[in-house]
Amino acid sequence: MMRVPTHLFCFSHLRWNFVYQRPQHLLSRAARSLRVIYFEEPVFSVDGPAMQISVDETCGVVVVTPVLPEGLSAERIDRALRGLVNELLADERPSSWVGWYYTPMALEFTRHLEPDVRVYDNMDELSAFAGAPEGLLDLECELIAKSDLIFVGGRSLYEAKRSRHDNIHVFPSSVDTAHFRIARGRVADPEDQRDIPRPRIGFFGVIDERMNLDIVAGVAALRPQWRLMMLGPTAKISPQSLPRAENIHWLGCKPYDELPNYLSGWDVGIMPFALNDATRFISPTKTPEFLAAGVPVVSTAIADVVNPYGAAGHVEIASNAEEFVARIELLLARPKANWLGAVDERLAEMSWDRTWARMALHMASVGARSKAAREAQLV
Repeated sequence: MMRVPTHLFCFSHLRWNFVYQRPQHLLSRAARSLRVIYFEEPVFSVDGPAMQISVDETCGVVVVTPVLPEGLSAERIDRALRGLVNELLADERPSSWVGWYYTPMALEFTRHLEPDVRVYDNMDELSAFAGAPEGLLDLECELIAKSDLIFVGGRSLYEAKRSRHDNIHVFPSSVDTAHFRIARGRVADPEDQRDIPRPRIGFFGVIDERMNLDIVAGVAALRPQWRLMMLGPTAKISPQSLPRAENIHWLGCKPYDELPNYLSGWDVGIMPFALNDATRFISPTKTPEFLAAGVPVVSTAIADVVNPYGAAGHVEIASNAEEFVARIELLLARPKANWLGAVDERLAEMSWDRTWARMALHMASVGARSKAAREAQLV
């Protein structure tokens, strides 16, 4: 039977200190019982190959950032990363370990490894994102074949991939309800929001090719008395493409700990996602976070928002600026009491603690499946 893991090595395309999302929520909980090593994509410098190693003091996750010389070919990059991973494993000497993948591209330098359990946490359809690496789909096929266990980040992604593995499970975005519930109390406005009039209509998250900026500009133009609060980093699009108006406030990226302070001063939240290949399978983490904060939400028709949130009446759905304005006006006029009661019943089933506990049970079952398979071969 599989030994109890002592380590979890995560291979990710996302920076640990970029935005606080699914990997951080899950792996910070994993770190309560495992030594978690988070291996990021490399940075390039005149130095290297080397590893920058730091520890997230809030949860104990060890963050490893490979540093490679500039100008390397793809083959030499993979060779250098393979060497650094081997060095890391030799230093850690895990007695039993989990290989946890967020990107199939990591197979280029880890396919030689033999973790006791290999998990692919498929949080997004990365091949549909702008700038997706060449060969990603082929490597995903290989990763799926090599994995003992696959988790997917939403119902629509699960339906698309459920036939590709016999041990695949859907785990949509969960929520740290206690953290975001702070926004429902009396919280002082952050300094850069304090003097902005209300009503305030807000979005927080990465602002990239998945955003329908025409809706943002249209809402601002149709209701100049409203203030649009836009929080988050810009990625893969030019900052010059962002709509500019006196009532649109681009406040930049904010730490996860500060988000409830901003949300407490918002009247309605918006999720103006474009409907394109990059958003076809997304399950936005911010949906339950808005709801936990007590902020009513209008979203475009993202499949994993329409069902279950739209169908249950927890989120309003709109397709263009005019419809967003109509739904926002409805929410501004609606009493919150009855809506919040129904929302809280749903949120009670969606904690990240509960999600991680269920994932851990699936990982434990892999060992039991392996033991049963060995015993069957002996019969």
